[in-house]
Amino acid sequence: MRRSRHWQWLLVLPTVAPLLTPLTNRIEPMLAGVPFFFWYQFACALFAILTIAVVHVLTREDVHE
Repeated sequence: MRRSRHWQWLLVLPTVAPLLTPLTNRIEPMLAGVPFFFWYQFACALFAILTIAVVHVLTREDVHE
């Protein structure tokens, strides 16, 4: 069974999210004393990991077919 490759469009989100620096270049709100910009970038990395894993699972083809 061929899986849909349309799921790969989700990979645009973690690519664009860290590039929104004009919107995120601020200090408040702080999280555990860490300025917003820094914890936002860390959250983007975690979001990218999760998104890539989900897209991989949804688009992989079974080798044993």
